[in-house]
Amino acid sequence: MKRLLTILLTAGTALVAGLAAILVSGSPAMAASLTRVTNFGTNPTNLNMYIYVPANLAPRPALLVLVHYCSGSASAVFNGNGHDYVTAADRYGYIMVLPEATRSGGCFDVSTAAGLRRNGGSDSTGVKSMVDYARSQYPAIDPTRIVVSGFSSGAMMTNVLAAQYPDVFSAGSAFSGVPAGCFATSDGSMWNSQCSGGTVIRTAQQWGDTARAMYPGYTGAYPRMQLWHGTTDTTLSYPNFGEEIKQWTNLHGLSQTPAYTDHPQSTWTRTRYGATGTQATVEGISISGVGHQLPMSGQIAYAVSFLGLDQPSTPPTSTPPPTGGATEIVGTQSGRCVDVPNSSRTNGTRVQLYDCHGQANQRWTYTASKQLQVYGSMCLNAAGSGNASAVQIYACNGQSNQQWNVNTNGTVTGVQSGRCLDVWGTGNGQQVQIYDCNGKPNQQFTLRP
Repeated sequence: MKRLLTILLTAGTALVAGLAAILVSGSPAMAASLTRVTNFGTNPTNLNMYIYVPANLAPRPALLVLVHYCSGSASAVFNGNGHDYVTAADRYGYIMVLPEATRSGGCFDVSTAAGLRRNGGSDSTGVKSMVDYARSQYPAIDPTRIVVSGFSSGAMMTNVLAAQYPDVFSAGSAFSGVPAGCFATSDGSMWNSQCSGGTVIRTAQQWGDTARAMYPGYTGAYPRMQLWHGTTDTTLSYPNFGEEIKQWTNLHGLSQTPAYTDHPQSTWTRTRYGATGTQATVEGISISGVGHQLPMSGQIAYAVSFLGLDQPSTPPTSTPPPTGGATEIVGTQSGRCVDVPNSSRTNGTRVQLYDCHGQANQRWTYTASKQLQVYGSMCLNAAGSGNASAVQIYACNGQSNQQWNVNTNGTVTGVQSGRCLDVWGTGNGQQVQIYDCNGKPNQQFTLRP
């Protein structure tokens, strides 16, 4: 009996110590443990946050947000059907953030008006705070490789997060979900039986507009999306799979006709849209004869590759130009030059992207005082300091809204605002603005002689 009591007391002490190690407040997680973080930022619906940092962290790690199913938990998905993501994190050195719903039923809010609006004050707002916290504690995180994946309720949240924060997430993988906005309700309920039953059918344009309404005014790129569904799913019925494909092809301006179709396994049908490689723009994988039980063995490996988690970050290669020489400012995403329309010399003329041609209205000189001058007397000028403020030319005056940092990661940031030069498209005539830096190619430029 004494020996038994000793064993029980020892086990109890270890359990208490283990629980204490899980709870941290405002500090980076210890490596190779699933760690709870409190006080991580705005958290209007009292979500729990857990983080996993592998022992062998990559120099510029990716960040995966992994979202659990209804009645699930962070630890359940970490140790259960999401564990292949953990194994891959140990191999490839990326960080994982695992949100946990605390309301009755353990589902995430993808139904309320607050939950379906960027910074609306529900679950998605809390998850965004978790991403911000992780980036603040681990500044080496590659901002171009922040991705999201989830199962069931977590898959629905994956769609919602990608729609609300397309400037944060570069890709998503949703196992057994529904289109962003499909589960919307107006009666306070968080369950939409019409959507779950697969009877909410809309056009691709309507689904795209539903997602775009979650971030009004945004005209930039949306994340790549991978969608999984079982054909006999009766919890979130199979028609939702086709509706998801409509939504994400529309958001990317793609045809619903696949560019590529194959069968990686005998019961799988995989369709790719926009591109045909492993990291297609949109990818759908239909699993014949399977219900609401995804992911199954081996499937997460495909998601890891689609999300790019098995690839190293590309180190920044740009270097600031020497002062004094005229250069072109070339958009990484577009290959086009920052251009003064019609060779204007009028104060307040807004600059744009245009095919590079080497003429004087595309030749900029980076000065020792951090000005980008055109024509020798006009400066690149931010008309304000807030998001979407116009970038124009104006007579050089030495003020900070005419000073720019040309950074080694390819960004050009305003000294006054700290925001990045940004374009929301790639075609001729796309206007240049400043916007919160997000690490994506539409904010990266090369200054070339």
